[in-house]
Amino acid sequence: MAPIRSREIHLVNRPEGSPEPSDFAIVETTLDEPARGEVQVRNLWLSVDPYMRGLMGTTRTYIDPYHLGEAMTGGAIGTVEVSNHPKLSEGDLVLSNHGWRDRFVANGDGVHPIDPNLAPPQAYLGVMGMPGFTAWLGIHEIARLEAGEAIFISGAAGAVGSVACQLARRLGANVTGSAGSDEKVAWLENEAGIDAFNYHKIKHLYRQLVKRCRDGFHVYYDNVGGEHLEAALMSMRNHGRVVLCGMIGQYNAEHPPAGPSSIIVAITKRLTMRGFIAFDHAELEPRFQAEMAGLIASNQIRWTETVYDGIENTPAAFLGLFSGANTGKMLVRL
Repeated sequence: MAPIRSREIHLVNRPEGSPEPSDFAIVETTLDEPARGEVQVRNLWLSVDPYMRGLMGTTRTYIDPYHLGEAMTGGAIGTVEVSNHPKLSEGDLVLSNHGWRDRFVANGDGVHPIDPNLAPPQAYLGVMGMPGFTAWLGIHEIARLEAGEAIFISGAAGAVGSVACQLARRLGANVTGSAGSDEKVAWLENEAGIDAFNYHKIKHLYRQLVKRCRDGFHVYYDNVGGEHLEAALMSMRNHGRVVLCGMIGQYNAEHPPAGPSSIIVAITKRLTMRGFIAFDHAELEPRFQAEMAGLIASNQIRWTETVYDGIENTPAAFLGLFSGANTGKMLVRL
């Protein structure tokens, strides 16, 4: 039997500031035949996500950092080519964390079948996957958003934000979202059904927020950090809740930026600020998937994807996250 080859993306430099294409290398490797309990999978879709930037340094966050000269990891959807695992069969569509490569051999216990009848396979990397689950947790479990409340969501056209704003609207909340282009604002208004604005066209973000919600927001869902967080804190109502989900605007900073100058209002307004990681709430994922599958089946939620083709373009797709190249989920199709 001819050896099975795989192409992988390796991290070869630890970037300082914004990553560059030269920080990555595409490497061809030979796979071992699957042993007992293992499977060989050909990937069809790869996920690139902002959290991966935090794994490119040397400091452990909530996940161990990437190792130089080894294949990077991330969400992937693939099809089983060879199975020596009792619960997986050839042709099964599966979700794994063996992204950034076109094929892999691994223990089948870490590979999870998906149901393409509930949603398209790649949706399990987006609206039915980690980004959708993160949005659902932030709205329902962290913010505890209620009908009639006002919520501001930054990065509202991203993979998480685009789902969060629709879940908030379905609860009967008054939703305002920010995005970085007129095209993204149009999608948010026409598809997600929320009030949105292009923050690149705004001189004073705080004034814009006050204009859109004069009485102040009950909840701020932060995906951006920086100026957005500073302005949002000042525009909150007393006893408001701030959901700290992500801060993509700061991930490439060479030095940690100073905290928001408006942080004192967390005291005067008696705000609650809470960060969260989806992995800590894994016991709720079956409930989320059942609810989201119902919303998809009844056409009550919209999603969009930005797709790059070819494993060689995986680094470009990842870098595009930090320049606002994506509306909705950023994916690589193999």
